[in-house]
Amino acid sequence: MGHRIQGWGGGGALMCPNFSLVMYICRCSPRHENAHLTPFLCPLDAQPTDGEREVWEQVDLVLKDARSILDELQAYKGAGQEIREAIQNPNDEALQEASWAAVVPLVGKLKKFYEFSLRLEAALHSLLGALTNETYDDPTQHLEREQALAKQFAEILHFTLRFDELKMTNPAIQNDFSYYRRTLSRMRINNTQAEGENEVNNELANRISLFYADATPMLKTLSDGTTKFVSENKNLPIENTTDCLSTMASVCKVMLETPEYRSRFTSEETVSFCLRVMVGVIILYDYVHPVGAFSKSSKIDMKGCIKVLRDQPPNSVEGLLNALRYTTKHLNDESTNKTIKSMLQQQ
Repeated sequence: MGHRIQGWGGGGALMCPNFSLVMYICRCSPRHENAHLTPFLCPLDAQPTDGEREVWEQVDLVLKDARSILDELQAYKGAGQEIREAIQNPNDEALQEASWAAVVPLVGKLKKFYEFSLRLEAALHSLLGALTNETYDDPTQHLEREQALAKQFAEILHFTLRFDELKMTNPAIQNDFSYYRRTLSRMRINNTQAEGENEVNNELANRISLFYADATPMLKTLSDGTTKFVSENKNLPIENTTDCLSTMASVCKVMLETPEYRSRFTSEETVSFCLRVMVGVIILYDYVHPVGAFSKSSKIDMKGCIKVLRDQPPNSVEGLLNALRYTTKHLNDESTNKTIKSMLQQQ
């Protein structure tokens, strides 16, 4: 009897879907013709080898904080009411003080989220360095033999897409930070000492503002980080990175589209995990591959991946479809297949 795929593992860190399942890596031609599938195990409790341990421990410290970051973001309610009352009653000092008192701790949270994005980018950089070096001839061998690191990479992508989904549906984040900056500027003009001013200085406020101005700030951080990794490691063939990403996309697609494996999922969280990882690696691939994920030479079966997304309940994947529509780099290139554009554009 085959293993059934459970939900999520416990503990403070994000966990890969709780399963011990034969996954398949696609080693194939650019258009996935004559593909053959090579199985390998990716158990929940994949432990780092001695060669993986140093990077694994660095990344594990970051992932242990990821769950609390998501919980705090999900619980973020904002100070909309206090801000509205303060704006409507500009001469009421009590309301001005109340709005400021409400906003300052929230800005502390937003600063914490931003600083976590920098830690996440550093963790991604470490993982890419380990998973794309030339220890093995074939990049897919890294995923087979360094499963603990591959699992962490998937966890980072899942966190990133989930963070951005929550951020996009919470306008209070940008409203709160904009109000904070306006109020702080007014206080400085009036030579008023603001409690909490040292929490976010002007230079840091500019960086945080740019971070939240992006529709998908964590994804942008990872995309920029992946691009930077490739540009800083010109001695590594770019295929080491793109093949790693396209392989992970293929693994997720096969798991989701094959009834035999999909039927073993016992939790929708497992489905969501695989979908987010698939979309995340597609976007990273699109940023670092010279002609992107949508070209004929792409090693990602974009039609198949989009079909997998379209086969899910619409409300559960709209955010992921929007990520492909609006945060990829090459979708609107003239070389992009019209069928792919049409598949993404249809509502």
